[in-house]
Amino acid sequence: MYEDPVNYVRLEEDADVLAEWPPTHHTHPFLIEPEKIRTVLTGLKVQEHRTALQRWFLGESPLVPAFTDEEITLLSAHLAGAFAEATYNERVTFYLSQPQTFARRIITTGGLYIHGTELHFLLGNWRIIYGIPAYGMIYDRRYPMRPTAAKGFDLLFQPAEAVIPLKNSVIDGIFANAKDELVVDLTKLESSEPVTLLMRTCMNGQPLCSRDPS
Repeated sequence: MYEDPVNYVRLEEDADVLAEWPPTHHTHPFLIEPEKIRTVLTGLKVQEHRTALQRWFLGESPLVPAFTDEEITLLSAHLAGAFAEATYNERVTFYLSQPQTFARRIITTGGLYIHGTELHFLLGNWRIIYGIPAYGMIYDRRYPMRPTAAKGFDLLFQPAEAVIPLKNSVIDGIFANAKDELVVDLTKLESSEPVTLLMRTCMNGQPLCSRDPS
């Protein structure tokens, strides 16, 4: 999809999608304007995870934008393009890095997929300092959906009314993994154009032959 020396946007197979079970299929390919993606990325906020006891003494930690303006500009068009080419069993992944030294960089990674008009966004790493091991295994670039360290953050979205709640386990809450994924209802976001679905099949069974507004 897109790659430069320090960043990329790619499609990767989603192992959780089963060909024989349509309810697991993503609504891909999906046409969505870059401006809608920009709205989503701008609305994503990150907050340092604090336990109830920490919040009692320290209060809530401040909200911080998940992405810089430069990152949003880079990702918007390329994520939209990737959704237009993705298949039902693929998700869109991204990798952003800021080299610090030859062997260290700050990384932000994650992945997205769409079900109906619900956009699922998972943040695997956020501004994590990653050191390339001596044996040269570049783990962070190969697996953007997987955290390279304990996350320690909560992922939030504004406006909050566009978020569809997810159920998480108590263990996820303890280890700050309960709020690293968001589901955003695209129909509740303002945009100059409607969200558009690229139909996977037509009446005659031929793929990608028509477009239908959602």
